[in-house]
Amino acid sequence: MQKLTDGFFTFTGLMVGRVYCTEDADGGLTIIDASIASAAPKIERQLHKAGRAPTDVKRIIVTHAHPDHIGGLPALHKLTGAQVICSHIERDYVEGKAAIPLPPKSSLRFPDTLMAATPRLQTGTLVSRVVADGDVLEDVFGGLEVLHTPGHSPGHISLWQPQRRILITGDVAMHMPWGVRLPFAAFTLEMDEDRRSLTRIAGLGAELVCFGHGRPLRSKDAAKLPDAARKRGLPA
Repeated sequence: MQKLTDGFFTFTGLMVGRVYCTEDADGGLTIIDASIASAAPKIERQLHKAGRAPTDVKRIIVTHAHPDHIGGLPALHKLTGAQVICSHIERDYVEGKAAIPLPPKSSLRFPDTLMAATPRLQTGTLVSRVVADGDVLEDVFGGLEVLHTPGHSPGHISLWQPQRRILITGDVAMHMPWGVRLPFAAFTLEMDEDRRSLTRIAGLGAELVCFGHGRPLRSKDAAKLPDAARKRGLPA
């Protein structure tokens, strides 16, 4: 586990996607997203190395139900017994009752067509709690506010810690080696909606921005998030 700031960590060495962890006032941990299936044993080992047990994880928050964010969820849920939290819109996808929608290949341009996938059911995990825009998870990291940020997926959420000005974006944007960009079109249901979500979170003035893909941005570099929105013809 790599420490990002007091009480806030990211797991290392995962093949795809970022998974974050908070230390909470009740002494427990909250994990945010779950990466792919191979991530679960890596997360377990890193918890043990940090002197924590999997059962210390009390909550797992899912930003959205794409396979690279919930592939490891069934195993993590089994290891931890944690409460699973997601938006009410994403619940059926997380529970494996419906396949999360993806854009049709016919709507994509090259080279996004090369990444196009067919929607499929995921191994389901029971959701304990659903959240909506403006809800505050009081038990998590001093109070995490839920932001409904659709576009990449129908019920995508981001998470905002206003006192510490920490933003967890999920896949509203990605931080690639060449800069902050919109998510890949092949996996984004409504790109215009995602742009509007990016504009919303870019205006928060975050000092630490944590992405589902790519390294976090800190302090003055966090200005790249509103810059990314402006580059796409949107006010930030």
